Amino acid sequence: MTKYFEEIEDTRQEGKIKYILVEVIVITIVAVTAGAEHWNEIAMYCKSKVDMLRREFNLKLENGVPTDDTFQRIFAIIKSDQLAKCFVNWERSIRDIPEDKIVSVDGKTICGSRDDNYIVIHMVSAWANKTGIVLGQQRVDEKSNEIPAVPQLLDLIDVQNCTITSDAMSCQKKTVQKIREKNCNYVICLKGNQETLHDDVKLYFETAEKEPGFYPLSKTSTLGKGHGRIEKREYFLTTDVEWIENRDEWAGLNAIGMARSTRIVDETESVEDRYFITLLTDVQMFSEAARKHWGIENNLHWCLDVNFDEDNCRMRKDNSGENLAVIRHIDLNLYKSFTKVKLSMKAKRFRCSFDDQFLCNVILNKFC
Repeated sequence: MTKYFEEIEDTRQEGKIKYILVEVIVITIVAVTAGAEHWNEIAMYCKSKVDMLRREFNLKLENGVPTDDTFQRIFAIIKSDQLAKCFVNWERSIRDIPEDKIVSVDGKTICGSRDDNYIVIHMVSAWANKTGIVLGQQRVDEKSNEIPAVPQLLDLIDVQNCTITSDAMSCQKKTVQKIREKNCNYVICLKGNQETLHDDVKLYFETAEKEPGFYPLSKTSTLGKGHGRIEKREYFLTTDVEWIENRDEWAGLNAIGMARSTRIVDETESVEDRYFITLLTDVQMFSEAARKHWGIENNLHWCLDVNFDEDNCRMRKDNSGENLAVIRHIDLNLYKSFTKVKLSMKAKRFRCSFDDQFLCNVILNKFC
């Protein structure tokens, strides 16, 4: 297990190193998998499980376990990009993403990291919808936003021949160009940050709706019922894009699309229209990608908040907050990948807190 993190540079002063860096990272992963959420909890758990950690994970722990302050100091100085890269390399070495699958890219703010003296931590993640795992993450620079972070993230991960979905923040020419360089398709939402293009596409579909015989539209729809509501989703796609100004500057732009969601809750109807640019020309593929983008919100961001209480995490000193976010992504992947028992993620995490053998099975199922 330690081999995946050996590339991380140890910047501590030689002669004063008491705890091996890769061992500290490994026992932190184990502790968070078992339910620890703060440095004091991580330290307490590891101190109570020294024998198990040595036996099951082949760790020496010659000087025992660090204190909570030492855990924080070590993670504060670990270069976050190196830990994130090790995470990506580990995922890449053990998993192949099938071709033509959907990878969603979106950002999440760790609200608890907000403070007058610290910049809030905002992470952009890539999420494989079918397997339900995180492929990689990139912290947004404190002086920037998601726009440059998305191409940086795409450079880290291996997503050849996938379809990338993203919200309007990624509707940038450089981002689209990076997606094409990765040999990927894309479905990207349009909003006010590309005001002219958004308004033009919106006007196109409004006009096509009024004059249906004159515009070449493909259409598909779905109908869902449950939880006291009815939701109809309609998807429209057209390859009639020659009229778009500066179209050639948008790499691979083959079509524009619209998704209309009509919800009826307690006899009250609401309608929402969303607009997209895409390389896809098949309306069924477009509708699937547009619909599944919400998986990153429901299955990643929601899980991190509910199961890991991430939004209330106050860890933020130097790199410690970002590095712990990477650890949470590692653990989320461990839970998702352990399918030998049919339990919810919350139940798996709870069982890991008291069942050492189950905990080892969850972790070593991936780190093999």
